[in-house]
Amino acid sequence: MTGPRYTQLVASLPATVPFVGPETQERTRNRPFAARLGANENLFGPSPKALEAMAKATRDVWMYGDPENHDLRHALAAHHRVGPENIVVGEGIDGLLGYLVRMLVGPGDAVVTSEGAYPTFNFHVAGFGGTLQKVPYRGDHEDPEALIARARDTRAKLIYLANPDNPMGSWHNAETISRMIAAVPEGTLLALDEAYVELAPEGTAPAIDADDPRVIRMRTFSKGYGMAGARVGYAIGEAGLITAFNKIRNHFGMCRISQAGALAALQDQPHLADIRAKVAAARDEIGRIASANGLVALPSATNFVTVDCGQDGSFARLVLAELIARDIFVRMPFVAPHDRCIRVSCGRPEDLARFAEALPEALVASRG
Repeated sequence: MTGPRYTQLVASLPATVPFVGPETQERTRNRPFAARLGANENLFGPSPKALEAMAKATRDVWMYGDPENHDLRHALAAHHRVGPENIVVGEGIDGLLGYLVRMLVGPGDAVVTSEGAYPTFNFHVAGFGGTLQKVPYRGDHEDPEALIARARDTRAKLIYLANPDNPMGSWHNAETISRMIAAVPEGTLLALDEAYVELAPEGTAPAIDADDPRVIRMRTFSKGYGMAGARVGYAIGEAGLITAFNKIRNHFGMCRISQAGALAALQDQPHLADIRAKVAAARDEIGRIASANGLVALPSATNFVTVDCGQDGSFARLVLAELIARDIFVRMPFVAPHDRCIRVSCGRPEDLARFAEALPEALVASRG
């Protein structure tokens, strides 16, 4: 009896998980975390109006979601002052990145990203046989000029840039991103991941013509809108590119409950403003906690703060392990020199109080 006949590509790839979930860790530890501060989730939660809409939509969950995402697409188009033909909705930015790579990248095609940037994108590229071309960060920021230069040298199909950045929380201003778009080589597309942009300072998101064929911008309801578990993302791009998604996307991939929640969340902009204020206060508190323990909190435009532990990756991994041993779930960047840091989500006051209590003990244990 034989098993499935895998493609040569799949047979050559390791089976790995880029992020070990907190639930997996809790099962291994046989106890829950006291503070869940590692997954860049919005601990302040979604709009009450979104919760009400989702609860109401449960009665219709026997139906598939609208395969055209009509109401949500049109609402997003009005919100961004573009045409509905410039919007595609999908299963989070992760799902849309997978579709985008599937559309553009074949075996051996060059794709440019930064060393240490969001690893899920890399998994999509590897899964379709693309060749990753990586450039280093410039300090704690991604390097737009280096990304463009590598794309030009390799005739890359696709460039990936997150602004604001995960895992460092850093960001470039709108003028820098506009210059990068202007420099995108002919035949290359910039995938601009703006997952955290609702939480960034004014002047971070550039004005982009939705029909500019050089760039597609990705947005999500996971961060600012507090709906990570609903898996709702969308992309804004040139109409022909957006139409091409219909050739390969899962037309019934969106849950009816998620569609209703996202539509209600979008319409509750006062709640988003309240979230921005709470996230800003939490960033300040994480900075205060870090400073009180002799660490440095890096400037952040996201709903997390990357904290420099002041030594190398080995030391930061000890700190991470000691925090987890004290029931505080955090994560860290994967690649040196950024692995000198840990990454702490912006939590509620009670979550950060638990972090503040555990951090001094974790540092003592790590240094001892």
